[in-house]
Amino acid sequence: MDPVLRFAAVKYKYKVVLNRTDEGFSVSCPGLPGCWSQGQTEAEALANIRDAIDEYLSVRDELLKEGEVREVEVVH
Repeated sequence: MDPVLRFAAVKYKYKVVLNRTDEGFSVSCPGLPGCWSQGQTEAEALANIRDAIDEYLSVRDELLKEGEVREVEVVH
């Protein structure tokens, strides 16, 4: 039997901003430009932004595979 590689999921916490709208709630993640979602209820909006963040990070990971990656340290 071939060994199966398993990677442990990493848990991140992101601050999100909720706004009431006429249709329910909009929600964005300021730490991830362009990452936003919406929902009719607060719970739905938060579930949707979790999915949007997950997709955002998946795309980011794919883009990082395309070139030479370096890290920089920033003290804020």
